[in-house]
Amino acid sequence: MADNSNVALPLSISAGIHIGVIIILAIGIDFTHKPEPVQQVSAPAVKAVMVDQQQVANQVEKLKQEKRDTERRERERQAELERKAQEAKQAREREQAQLKQLAEERKQQEIETQKANEAAKAAQLKQQQEKEKAQKAEADRKLKEQERKLAEDAAQKAAEKRKVEEAAVAKAEADRKQKEAEAKAKAEADAKAKADKAKADAEAKAKAEAKAKADAKAKADAEAKALAQQEQEMADALAAEQAALSQTMNKQMQTEVGKYTAMIKSTIQRNLVVDESMRGKTCTVSVRLANDGFVISSQTQGGDPNVCRATKAAILKAGKLPVSPDPAVYNLMKEINLIVEPTFN
Repeated sequence: MADNSNVALPLSISAGIHIGVIIILAIGIDFTHKPEPVQQVSAPAVKAVMVDQQQVANQVEKLKQEKRDTERRERERQAELERKAQEAKQAREREQAQLKQLAEERKQQEIETQKANEAAKAAQLKQQQEKEKAQKAEADRKLKEQERKLAEDAAQKAAEKRKVEEAAVAKAEADRKQKEAEAKAKAEADAKAKADKAKADAEAKAKAEAKAKADAKAKADAEAKALAQQEQEMADALAAEQAALSQTMNKQMQTEVGKYTAMIKSTIQRNLVVDESMRGKTCTVSVRLANDGFVISSQTQGGDPNVCRATKAAILKAGKLPVSPDPAVYNLMKEINLIVEPTFN
């Protein structure tokens, strides 16, 4: 019994030292590592001049990529925890083998101690995993909320911009109709005045002819010459009036052409996907239009290749471009050359 007591004390000391080493190794495993916080992406300010749906899509993709990077780092951290746990387990197994060789009677005590340690580690690991799961769920919620807000802001700004453009088009159309009515009224008034003058002149001429019958033949020759001169003056006045009316109509048509050209450029700019490499660069494009605005064809005539590709894509996306209901204006615009220069907010 004395010999057993002498052996048991050193064995107890040795076992205690080894158990302490195992606990230190277990505590050394980093169970407190927290996943890197998801970088908060501030929503860019979207101005009301032009709206670009592609920029919104790029921002959403960036946020999703950051989420995937966070999940990848979490998987790597979990793998590192498992590796350390495996190393600790292997160390424990080696220690158990040594303790078994030192003292068989202490085996049951070591097993119970090991189970207690493993239970504590499992509880700690479970607590850490639940904490990380809650943090990840909160990060996902914030990301989805940010994406929703970005989409709502973009939709609101697009709607506001569309209302402004529609109001501008309606005002331009009203102004055009008013000018056409004014020009028509003026032309009719001028034509009536000319007709009244011609009628008065004709009456005067009839009176002069009646009086001339009573005059001598020499006097009749002079009156015939005066009559020819008067007819020439009337013809000249009528020609001048027609020229003035034609000039007025041409000016109105050019105004319409300028207005619809601006509307076509605005439609192309609205569908144009731009980047910084296009700043200050242009593209000349030739477009053929049907009388309902349908794009029959578009050909680039020169300019920056990136701007030209984006311009053709914007025209294709629009499908139809604004055209005047006036056939004369349409004939001037059915084949139109445009210079497109990207605009930036």
